[in-house]
Amino acid sequence: MIRRYAQPAMSAIWAEQRRFETWLAVELAATDTMAEAGIVPADAARELRDKAGFDIARIDEIEQTTQHDVIAFTTAVAERVGPAARWLHFGLTSSDVVDTALALQMREACDLILEDLDALAAAIKVRAFEHKRMPMMGRTHGVHAEPMTFGLKLALWYAEVQRDIVRVRRAREAVSVGKISGAVGTFAHLPPEIEAGVCQRLGLTPAPIATQVISRDRHAELMTTLAITAASLEKFALEIRGLQKTELGEVEEPFAKGQKGSSAMPHKRNPVGCEQVCGLARIVRANAVAALENVALWHERDISHSSVERVILPDSFLALDHMIRRFTRIVAGMVAYPERMLENIGRSRGVVFSGQVLLELARRGVSREQAYLWVQRNAMRSFHEQRDFRELLLADTDIMGVLTRDEIDRTFSLDEQLRHVDTLFARVFGQAP
Repeated sequence: MIRRYAQPAMSAIWAEQRRFETWLAVELAATDTMAEAGIVPADAARELRDKAGFDIARIDEIEQTTQHDVIAFTTAVAERVGPAARWLHFGLTSSDVVDTALALQMREACDLILEDLDALAAAIKVRAFEHKRMPMMGRTHGVHAEPMTFGLKLALWYAEVQRDIVRVRRAREAVSVGKISGAVGTFAHLPPEIEAGVCQRLGLTPAPIATQVISRDRHAELMTTLAITAASLEKFALEIRGLQKTELGEVEEPFAKGQKGSSAMPHKRNPVGCEQVCGLARIVRANAVAALENVALWHERDISHSSVERVILPDSFLALDHMIRRFTRIVAGMVAYPERMLENIGRSRGVVFSGQVLLELARRGVSREQAYLWVQRNAMRSFHEQRDFRELLLADTDIMGVLTRDEIDRTFSLDEQLRHVDTLFARVFGQAP
């Protein structure tokens, strides 16, 4: 497991201490609700709330014999309470407690992820406005396409993070459900009103219907949402890694004073933070597949999902928490090199403006097919002969028979190419801060 990567708050949510605390919260909410309904004596419910507690070492000791974690837990609590403990777990099945408590943990973990994503979005927004008009080369298939700005690249990231936030909120709602409906979901021992009361006390919504467990499509929705969020981070981190290649040299993740990149090569400044983000995304993505496998259980339940969830839920939340925090620091500290960006735009000797030349010819009455042939032949000459594309166009009698020198010059204008940056920023961010 990868708890060492997480912040203490996320680690605490998935620690054994918190797991048993949430179990106890569900148990006490149940006895309190049943006391109000006259099912459990009021004095017994009070005594349970006053005395109930647990010792993890004792739970582990009992479980060595019972081979059942919930029975070990209730037995350890009962030892502290005394006779009133006969009302503990009254009318409940183990999954009533475990699944409802797990909902509390998942909801709490989602809240931390949402805080992380808000912080990441804020960091991206600052850098996007900082580099709003910084021209750089847009690339498709890894090949120079048309100019853009670094700010636009960051604005795209910001918009995607906003969608991740929406997805996590939606998944949080999907898993924030409880059930106190018994061994096969029929309320054979306790009425639905008890479930409603317990869930109200815990801030959960009662599952409309359940088997012995809450349906695992909810958990799969959460896990795939975490995987999508991790994939977003992987996408952003992979972009920085690509732009940090020596041959490009346009962006670099922060490299701290005293940091070392290689035991053998003192010059190395490697994008190790971004590489770590990309690597951990694979774990979260793989765990989502396991969550999808958990949806199908035998009849009204089996236990095949339980062992899987003990690994994939903590590990995915812990990994994603670390990934977001790490990448937020990378965004805040990354270094952009505008001179190199401009230099790289120039490396194509102007062919990246070919599309604009094509449109100008079409506007002047040349068929698109003919205009494409004229422009492409000069672009290919620029590639093969390493000559300036604009100069080749000016020497082409077909093209110059249609366009003037000034019109050619305008097609090579970065300002013209990037004239809608403000509109795009308004779409993503609204009014500039």
